[in-house]
Amino acid sequence: MSRTVASFFAGAPLALSRAHGEALLQMPVPAPGAEVGARALSVGAMSLTLEPGERYAIHRNIAIVPISGLLTPNAFLLERWLGWSTYHGLEATFAELAANEDVAAIVALCDSPGGYVLGIAGAAAAVAAAASVKPVHALVHPLAASACYHIASQATDITLTPGSVVGSIGCMQVSAAPVQPGMSGDQLFILSSSHARAKRPDPSTEEGQRESVRVLDAMEADFHAAVAAGRGIELADLPARLSSTDDPADGGAIFWGAEAQARGLVDRLEDAPTFWARLGAAYAPRPPRTAGRAARAQAQAARALAGL
Repeated sequence: MSRTVASFFAGAPLALSRAHGEALLQMPVPAPGAEVGARALSVGAMSLTLEPGERYAIHRNIAIVPISGLLTPNAFLLERWLGWSTYHGLEATFAELAANEDVAAIVALCDSPGGYVLGIAGAAAAVAAAASVKPVHALVHPLAASACYHIASQATDITLTPGSVVGSIGCMQVSAAPVQPGMSGDQLFILSSSHARAKRPDPSTEEGQRESVRVLDAMEADFHAAVAAGRGIELADLPARLSSTDDPADGGAIFWGAEAQARGLVDRLEDAPTFWARLGAAYAPRPPRTAGRAARAQAQAARALAGL
């Protein structure tokens, strides 16, 4: 049986919309020698190309940074062969573009169900830092769920295209514990040292579940704090905005269209061509300046003096 991408995520705390990420998790891990092709980015009526290893493209003063696939801290094999983003890569990219004087604005092009909790804070902080220097526009086209939304929430603004979704804010973990002998006839036992019971909580026990939920709740608190700060929402109000019912515990849902905007999760509802046309007009390169009347008069005077 071939190894699947899910093996990269087994047992780790995740900020992931499982429903949207399941098909990606079941993909086979690409072989190291697999042929890698270029990626196409749709920018309005144009298509830009990203070669393997390239993390962004620049078009008419605007840098386009895709945030795509299942997000990991540094799984560069998945980045190179599948074109999926990594937190370390995003952190470096946004820092580089923030310092690039030829870039007037940055677009975070979101198409991800989320990924690891580990490493996400650095990527989100890099987006926030870039947004303090120049505009960072997040375009959700078609998905910014969980970890991807965490990152997008730090942008200057968020635009949602028709049919696209945001949300799934919260953390999860898929755990396993041996409960019976395996196919070999041997039963697996997992032991930890006397003062490291929390190293491997047993999810089959109430104590183990409490420990796992404690960690997930702490991660969720950081997630909520980042989204509240990025979106300008009172932290105490956020759980109710994210809930699908009147119970704040029923968060983690996805939202789209006018409801996503009403909940404060996005700023604008707009189709992709209109978005790109609007940004193109706002950040179009300025034509070179022509000499004004005073400058022409000075030049004529200089030529006259030179002829004396």
